[in-house]
Amino acid sequence: MRILLGSISTFALVFGSGVVASAATAPTVVPASAVAFKSGTGESAGTQVAVLAGDPSKAGPYTMRLKLPAGFAFAPHSHGEAERVTVMSGTMLVGLGPKVEPAKMKTLAAGSFAIMPAGLVHYAKASTATVLQIDGNGPATTHMMDHKM
Repeated sequence: MRILLGSISTFALVFGSGVVASAATAPTVVPASAVAFKSGTGESAGTQVAVLAGDPSKAGPYTMRLKLPAGFAFAPHSHGEAERVTVMSGTMLVGLGPKVEPAKMKTLAAGSFAIMPAGLVHYAKASTATVLQIDGNGPATTHMMDHKM
């Protein structure tokens, strides 16, 4: 009973009327209609990017979405931190290593999830229009290899 009352009290503090939760405990809620995509730049030119939470350029957790047109490819690259990727819609092809080998690419359909450890060289291509959700801990860094797609 004591645990239940404590949980109810916490819920009332955070969500109750007239009480403002601190920034550290306030939820981040982004309805689909509020996701604001902007044109990608640099290696992401041709994509659309929406940062849902945090700031990938700063220390701390972040969540972002990428809209990729069919055929968009990421040349071999790695990241300085682990990257958690969920395929929200569409189909991605993903391969490992510094050399693009289409026959070895794995298909990730909508609903698929992958974690790319820091330093792991990988490449990818959207076989259809695709939306990815990427979660990580900033600052996000990308190290491009010499090979092109």
